[in-house]
Amino acid sequence: MSTDPILYSFRRCPYAIRARLALTVSAKRCELREVKLSAKPDAMLAASPKGTVPVLVLPDGEVIDESLDIMQWALGANDPEGWLRRNDAALIGRNDTSFKHDLDRYKYPDRYDGDPTTHRAAGAAFLHELEARLAHAGQLCGQDRGFADAAIMPFVRQFAAVDNEWFAAQPLPNLQAWLAGHLASALFETVMVRSKPWQPGDEPVVFPATPGG
Repeated sequence: MSTDPILYSFRRCPYAIRARLALTVSAKRCELREVKLSAKPDAMLAASPKGTVPVLVLPDGEVIDESLDIMQWALGANDPEGWLRRNDAALIGRNDTSFKHDLDRYKYPDRYDGDPTTHRAAGAAFLHELEARLAHAGQLCGQDRGFADAAIMPFVRQFAAVDNEWFAAQPLPNLQAWLAGHLASALFETVMVRSKPWQPGDEPVVFPATPGG
């Protein structure tokens, strides 16, 4: 029986992406189980009844089912790039609350009442805050990528993808370059590997395929 942790994930979910980024940088080998959100596996729901990804099940049975906690766990064990030194809990908190609120209502207008352009404008205010920070350094907490970048970038990626032409036309040159750099990185390519939805009895999928990214 494998002694690797089991990671339940969904490839495009920004919470799952940031967990996979930290796991890859820390070279924490896992068994990746891609989840089909419309048919969540019973094993995942037994481990974490709230039914959201990512979920990390450790060999001793401990369950970590919050993305930031998975990042902290992985990097606490091995942090070769010093990501934990480049963190900003307050900035990530705004990303995960007000920005995520506006992102959902901009991306999925049919699910929510209200004008999506209003939420786009509100989300853009956060993007301009990031732009101002990036004007002084290459990343959000200095010259090198770190915890804050990995935690926030997947959500900016999702916001930008709603209307790529609109995003490209905004006066956000530093943010646009920052996002493009992360998306073009070997690390991002590693964490976005495609895998078919897991079913009981499948051969284990080792993740990351290229430790360290």
